[in-house]
Amino acid sequence: MNYSLYTDLYQLTMAQGYFLSGKAEQRASFSMNFRKLPFKGGYAVFCGSATLIEMFKNFAFEDDEISYLSSIEAPGGGKLFCKEFLDYLKNMRMSLDMYAPKEGSLVFPYEPIVRVEGPILQCQIVETALLNCINFQTLAATKATRITAAADGRDVAEFGLRRAQGTGSMWGARASYVGGFSSTSNVLAGKEYDIPVSGTHAHSWVMSFDSELESFREYARLFPTNSTLLIDTYSVDEGAKNAIIVAKEMEARGEKMAAVRIDSGDLTWESRRVRKMLDEAGLDYVGIVLSNDLDEYKIESILHEGACVNAFGVGTKYACCYDQPTLGGVYKLNALEENGQWVPKMKISESPEKTTFPGILNIKRFIDDNGQLAGDMVYDENETSLDCTIVDPLNRIKNKKLCGLKGATLLKPIMINGEQVDFWTIHEARDFAKKSFDNLDYSRKRNIYPHIYPVGLELNLSSARDKMISEALHYSK
Repeated sequence: MNYSLYTDLYQLTMAQGYFLSGKAEQRASFSMNFRKLPFKGGYAVFCGSATLIEMFKNFAFEDDEISYLSSIEAPGGGKLFCKEFLDYLKNMRMSLDMYAPKEGSLVFPYEPIVRVEGPILQCQIVETALLNCINFQTLAATKATRITAAADGRDVAEFGLRRAQGTGSMWGARASYVGGFSSTSNVLAGKEYDIPVSGTHAHSWVMSFDSELESFREYARLFPTNSTLLIDTYSVDEGAKNAIIVAKEMEARGEKMAAVRIDSGDLTWESRRVRKMLDEAGLDYVGIVLSNDLDEYKIESILHEGACVNAFGVGTKYACCYDQPTLGGVYKLNALEENGQWVPKMKISESPEKTTFPGILNIKRFIDDNGQLAGDMVYDENETSLDCTIVDPLNRIKNKKLCGLKGATLLKPIMINGEQVDFWTIHEARDFAKKSFDNLDYSRKRNIYPHIYPVGLELNLSSARDKMISEALHYSK
């Protein structure tokens, strides 16, 4: 897919403005961050950088895109885009540098999670697609991690394709796997992203036969190594009895039923009753899969109540990120190159959380002696001597010293001059997400009322920011 027009119109009108003002090639540094942790949680899981690479490594305005842009009328009459600008776009080659954490890293508010450097015109054009990709996949991977953690080691399958918002189901399936789900029902996502696929059957299969028992027998005959039977089409009790009959017939043939699935009713009560029936029949190897509008809170609740369950199927509440539809990430200019030097830039707002940070931004993550995450420092790469003190970006009197702890730089190049320089498979991203989550203190993993992870500005960056604010406010009077 060509993503050159996957943008807001104003990005292109600004791009034409840069071109006509002679600023198109001026180098700039932008970064993306978000301001609040999703789902009132204690962390977010960075996801989507591999998709960014695919979106932008072959980025080009080809004849069809140029033809469409040339047809757009300006509100006051005439063509919106001039021929000279469209010729520039047609001949433009992507030359951006992009920096991001390893996919699967834990990320937190107010720190740069993607940095983009290059000609300001190009930096501007990619903003919308970048935000669309990272906002959703990071949000979805975070939701998946919360659900996976609630499942406490049990497999979770992603069932959200039919309920997702359009083709967001593809990125949602991808993010679910990075976040720890074991499989997806989405066959196209399985093919495109190398994700394991899984599924059982629907109520319609059972209803298409003269009896439930007949439908189960036929399904087991056709899929002897992958028989998971949905037992709540009519009655869970009768469905379980029929599944037991078929499981015994499979045993006689040297086969084993995989599991039964319950998709309605009181899942805790039904699962305990079905587990007892299966065990009494000598079918302790037959698993129980639960589904039906599950999320992390329902999963925690039914496990606390003593549900007998081996795996979960999660659809709507995951795929739609039901309780928070957006991450709210923003993309802001932090520096411009003038006469060969980077000049810090910042937006000042009457809302403190909207005031940005100046400079070529990166993150240093500190690890304590137990290998757990201790705190993140946002710093300017042009600062030659970093202080070990971090300052709360919203409250300058709050600070934390990270002296003596091991630190590692988070933002690494994923593209240089428009060319891919790093690649992690989705399986490596999934493994890294789990490792990152394991290294977070338990108090920050809680789904309800987690402790806040410390993120702050390096002391020199905080001082430079305060000075720029003071100078700007003085100048404006």
